[in-house]
Parts: sequence; structure tokens; C-alpha cells
Amino acid sequence: MTNFVEELRWRGLLHDIMPDTEEYLLKNKTAGYIGFDPTADSLHIGSLVQIFILKHFQNAGHNPIALIGGATGMVGDPSGKSAERNLLDEATLAKNVAGVKENLERFLNFDATAENKAELVNNYDWMKDISLIDFVRDTGKHITVNYMMAKDSVKKRLSSESSVGMSFTEFTYQLFQGYDFYHLYQEKNCRLQMGGSDQWGNITTGTELIRRKAQGKAYAITVPLVTKADGTKFGKTEGGNVWLNTDRTSPYKYYQYWLNSSDEDAENFIKKFTFLDKETIENLIAEHKENPHLRLLQKTLGEEVTTLTHGKEAFENALKASNILFGKSTASDLKSLDEQTFLDVFDGVPQATVSATDIEEGLDMIGALAAKTNFLGSNGDARRALKENAISVNKEKIKEDYSITKEDLIANKYVLLQRGKKTYYLLVVE
Repeated sequence: MTNFVEELRWRGLLHDIMPDTEEYLLKNKTAGYIGFDPTADSLHIGSLVQIFILKHFQNAGHNPIALIGGATGMVGDPSGKSAERNLLDEATLAKNVAGVKENLERFLNFDATAENKAELVNNYDWMKDISLIDFVRDTGKHITVNYMMAKDSVKKRLSSESSVGMSFTEFTYQLFQGYDFYHLYQEKNCRLQMGGSDQWGNITTGTELIRRKAQGKAYAITVPLVTKADGTKFGKTEGGNVWLNTDRTSPYKYYQYWLNSSDEDAENFIKKFTFLDKETIENLIAEHKENPHLRLLQKTLGEEVTTLTHGKEAFENALKASNILFGKSTASDLKSLDEQTFLDVFDGVPQATVSATDIEEGLDMIGALAAKTNFLGSNGDARRALKENAISVNKEKIKEDYSITKEDLIANKYVLLQRGKKTYYLLVVE
């Protein structure tokens, strides 16, 4: 086994740690868990740190447990939140649990024959059969209200600054989470819970319950919440969250998110979101600082995280799509893109609709550039641009006598016009 805690430490992934945890993990192979909320049918990159922590834990020789909060997802966690969230019905929850499971399987080794296999558990499986009377009698009596009230997550919601207060449902959340830790301690010999720094209160409620109810010793580690250097929220774009599922965020947009990191963020993220070793990362940082315009850190980060999340082929397609805007690409490169990636690449490019009949008959370039689209200001502008050899169709230069036909369609629906190097226009065929 390798030193898991030291791996977290040099990567900037260690926030709080319970005394004796590092020593215990060096001497004992153990199971450790992190909980994931099934609030959607995909995780987003805000959950990537937790996934990477479990992978580092597995790489260090231990058994990672990913707990999906099927039961606690019905309650709602007050930590770091200013208002109570919507509660989920069982059908939605089942769909979300399946989606989260698929996300986790991309990163962790769940192979039953592996010596330190990962395991997926759902707290609904053990919570659904416990009555309120049993829970209050067997678990609630071990944790005092004073203890629960002292937690920061509770104090913030009950303070004068909070206008909404806290429901009893949310107040019980830390008991539910504490019971999960106790259950895994008893059933899976799980001695460690990990999570974001905002989870420290809930995690230590679990270690306290184990101490009081089972006379046992358990451990806790939290990791810092990831922030961006400019103060904007990590994992958010103008379009919303960056998701791990391709139907919510395409691999191209996913790759672009990492590629567009600032130098400061890229230096931080490459430690947290790749499994490159310390020497490799230090060399990359030094090389990047010598030639920052080459954006070596961003390109390496984008390649590593996109490949880990979506596979090598998806990364190569994302790279090819990126080069379409900024590099030398051909019509065949364009036509190889799926429709969603194509639309992502040319998001925001002005467009006009032309009829399928026009294309079938062959759309002349004056019509395509001006008469039917207003890409250029007038027919005269269109003729001048064509004479200057400044017009491309699907990245290939064309002459005045060119006609756009069905052969030019991308995804059976689009034609990309271009004037010069940077001015794009999209024809949508309907």
C-alpha cells in the first residue's frame, strides 16, 4: 500500500483529517466511502474531486465504497445550502441512481475479482426497512440535540442571517448520514468516510455514533472545495453545469471547459484532476512557465480529463473539433462531426434558413451569400468577395460559379460559409 494521505497532501486535496488517520491507513488495508447525491441522472464536474479521491484510495491499495444517497436524497442535505431542496420521488430517484452508477463505473474498478474492488451501495437498501420508532430508539438516543446544534451547517441555517430556518427533515440529515457510516462500519468493516470540507460536521457525527453505539474507532478526511482563481464558480459556464454525461455536455464542450482554464487554475487543476505523478506535473509546470503561450498545461489537462471521462476516441474527436475553428481543417473533418458537436463548435455563429428545394436544385453563391441569407450586405459585396477568392464552403475555397448541393450538407442539414479566416455563417436547410 502507498501513502494515500501524502498523495492527497501534495495534490492540494487535504483539508481536515482526524488524528491518527494517516498512521492507521499506512498499517491497515481498509474500506472507505464517499456519498453522492442522486439529484440528477448524471454527476457534474463538481463531483469529480470526490471520484478522484476514491480512485486515489483504490490506487493506494484500499477498497473504495461509493454510496449513493437513495434515502438521504429523499431528505436533503442542509450543508452549504441556504434553502431546502426539492425532495425526489422513487421513480426519479431510481433513474438518477442508475445514471450516477454509470458515471462512477468509468473511473473506478468494480471488477468482483479485483483484490481491492470498488463497491457501490445505496443507503435506501438499509434505510427503507427501519421504522421511525426503531430509528429514534436505537440511533437517536446516542446523539444529543446539543451535539447536533453545535454543527456549523445547522448553526448557519438557524442564525439570524437565515430567513428560512431549518425543517425537522433537514435537521435529521446528519443522523441519517451518521447512521450510514455506522452501518458500513458494521457490515463492510468501513473505517473511513471522506467528503468535501462542508461535510466535516456530518462525517464526525458518524464517527461519534460509531464510538457511542459500537464502541468503535473510525476516521475522517475532508478535501477542499474547488474554487477558481477569478472567484467564479468551478464547474459552471454561461450555459450552466458541466456534466459527465454526453447528452448533457458534449465531449467537445467538456474539453473546452478545461482548455479554457487560466494559467493559475490549470496549475491547480492538473494536480487535482489527473493521475500524472508529481515529477511529471512539476516538469509540465516549469515547461509551461517558460512558454506560456503554448498553453501546455491546459492542453495536457484537457487531454487527461477528457480521456479519463469519455475515452480516447472522444478526446480525439474533441481535439479535431477544436482545430476546425483555429487550425487547418477540411470538409471531411467537418462532415465527420456528429450534429451536436458541430452545433457546439459553431454555437453563436449567425445563421439563415434556406429551403431543401434550393439545395436540390443547386444554390448559387450569390444567393447563398446575399440574396437569400444576408451574410454579406449585397449581391455586389458577394461578387467582390468571390473575385477576391475570400469565400469558403465547408472550409474549402470556391469560385464564383460554384453551386451548393446535397453533397455539401453536414449532418444532412448544415452548410458552413466563411469569409476570410474568421467570419463564419451557417446555412440551415429545412
